Formats: sequence, structure tokens, C-alpha cells
Amino acid sequence: MNPNLTADRPTFVTHLECSLTGKRYDADMLHGLSEAGRPLLVRYDLDAVSANLPKRLLDTRPTDLWRWRELLPVRRVENVVSLGEIETPLIPIPSSGGANVLVKDEGRLPTGSFKARGLVMAVAMAKELGVTRIAMPTNGNAGAALAAYATRVGIETIVLCPEDTPEVNVREIAMQGARVWRVNGLIDDCGAIVGKGAAEGRWFDFSTLKEPYRIEGKKTMGLELAAQFGWTLPDAIFYPTGGGTGLIGMWKAFDELEAMGWIGSERPRMYAVQASGCAPIVKAFEAGEEHAERWEDAHTVAAGIRVPRAVGDFLILRAVRESGGKALAVGDPAILKAVDDAARQDGLLLCPEGGATLAAYRAAVQSGEVDENERVVLFNCATGLKYPMPPATHMLDRHQPIDFSSL
Repeated sequence: MNPNLTADRPTFVTHLECSLTGKRYDADMLHGLSEAGRPLLVRYDLDAVSANLPKRLLDTRPTDLWRWRELLPVRRVENVVSLGEIETPLIPIPSSGGANVLVKDEGRLPTGSFKARGLVMAVAMAKELGVTRIAMPTNGNAGAALAAYATRVGIETIVLCPEDTPEVNVREIAMQGARVWRVNGLIDDCGAIVGKGAAEGRWFDFSTLKEPYRIEGKKTMGLELAAQFGWTLPDAIFYPTGGGTGLIGMWKAFDELEAMGWIGSERPRMYAVQASGCAPIVKAFEAGEEHAERWEDAHTVAAGIRVPRAVGDFLILRAVRESGGKALAVGDPAILKAVDDAARQDGLLLCPEGGATLAAYRAAVQSGEVDENERVVLFNCATGLKYPMPPATHMLDRHQPIDFSSL
């Protein structure tokens, strides 16, 4: 058994805080959005964390998500849920990306995507706070992660997804114990139904950023990167951005590590990558706005970033601007080419959203936004095995003469 899950679990959460107004909320109580309708952020006594977690102690622990327990919100070990959340590797892609490009391959996580990070934490806290029924909208992978973890701890789960959600995702959600329904609309249409049911007291709303703890799971991406880079950070991070929880979480992680004295003030330039068929954050960034309007007629092959409206839009835009980065949009042809190139040239099967980050990086190099000598991390948010691939049609008849030169 993983010692990270059985050791005493000192926790240092002090309170929750509205991300817009700064108003404090009590910890250890069930919360959704703040009174201002914005995400709540978990705050810690970081001086106490630093005093109780020397780096040498961290180095003795298994390199999984739960090694960071002092910077996570779960107070009681019996509420921890796990399916084996490993530290994901950094994979070079020298041929399709470049000599200084690394892919953080989140497809190695349980349920095959980085949604496992956020949902394992959110479900653990739901268990700790007594939630018995959860509903959530999803484009696929988040629903799969929720179903797996909630089933493991006995929480009833209802998942709503757009009707064109990939079939493998819908079946995965159902197979792992959730009741899954297709909806004739987009993810925010699904979210509206979930919100109405929550208002009627039918379930707790687990929509992106509408509970405080998914960010805490996703921030472990930033904690891992700092450790993997020897307590420095890369020059730039390209992140596929729909709801943007991971980008927000990493930015929070970097601030917490600096407050503990583990890293300096230098930050990577954060690039929020969207598809040109659904780019509300890009539009708001280019217009100098703090909030993004809903994107109408959203469409892209990268379903995971097809999010017409993000409740944490201002947090995404704030992190991008403070870092000196940008919000970038790439078209579906460039996304599909990047996926194909990474597979054929470097042997790494990206999901479409991961392909979007490679396409955006290539465009940024070409425009001079990023220097090819800079250290860059791209996020592949799910295993490419869940997505359609080109057909392979060659057939060999063993009963006929074989032209070996053609093989």
C-alpha cells in the first residue's frame, strides 16, 4: 500500500477565499461558488507547511499526487480516494516539436486524462463533507474520472454530456457506474440543467470551478513541474484551455511554492491554447477584456476545449497576462497535423487537445513569440487512444505469392 495514503496527514488549510472579492469563507463546510458567483480558492498556512515539509522529506516519498499532502485539502486519511495517481513523465518530441520541447503526458493517469487530478481531490472532499449525490456536465474525460472516483467511494453520480461526445467516453462513464445522459446542446447547456437540479436540492453541482477543490488537484501539475525541473520552471507552458482549471491551478501552485521559499519569482509565460472554432478566452485577451463573452456556434475536433463560457475566465486571463504569455487559437487542420506528426515522427500519440498545444507552439515559434532555444512544456491532457485514428487498410493474403519488396 502506498505510504503516502497511510501516514498521518497534517493539513494546513486556513480558509477559503472568493477569487474576485477576497471575502473569506470557513473551511470544512460545503461550498459552491462565492456570494459573488465566482470560484472559491483554498488558502493554507504556508509558513507552517514550509516548517513541516522540508524538501528532503518530500524526496523520500513515492512520486505520486499524494506526496504533496501538506498542500492539499483532505484532512482525514480515511477520506482519501486513489486509483494510482502517478507523477506524469516529461517526454521529449525532438522531431515534431524541437530539441527543447517536452510533453507532460497526462494520459498516463487513471481514466487516461488529467481530469483525474481534479476529480480525485474533489471527490475526496465531497466524501469528507458528506455529499451523497453529484451531477456534472462533461465533454467526456471529466465525466469518466468523476464516475470512477465517485463509484469507488459510493457516491451516486449523474453525468450530462453533449450529444456528440465521443462514444468511447460515454460508454466509459456508464461502465464506471454513473448514470450518463446525452443532451442536444453544448457543455454549458448541460451545465444549465445541472445547475437547475442543484438549485432544487437534487444533487451537488460539480461543474468546473463551481466547487473549490478541483483546482487543488489540478495544481499538482505545477508542483510536479517545479520538482521535475529541479525547483526552477520552464520558460513557457502551453496549456489546452476550456474551463482552464489546470492553468489556474498551476499559477496558484507557483505562488504557493514561492511563498514557501522553494522557487523564486520567475514564472513561465503561460499560453492558453484554444481552437479557432471555440476561442472565447482568445477573443477576450485580444480585446483587453477581463471576462469572456459566450462563444456562439462552438465547434472543433478538440472536444475537450470546446467550452463556450468559462466561469473562471478572469482567472485564466489574469494568469496569462501576469506571466507575459498570450491566449492563442489554432485551427482544426493544424491540430490534426500536429497529432499526426507527433505520432509518426516521435511515436507519441497525442489527444486532439494535446495536438492543439503543439500546433500553437509551432505557430508561436514561427511568429517569433517563442524562441526555439527556450525550454517549453506542452500538456497532452489525455491518452490519444480514446480518439478516432486514420484507418489502416493493408491486407496480406498468406495463400498468395508475397511481394516482400512491397512490405
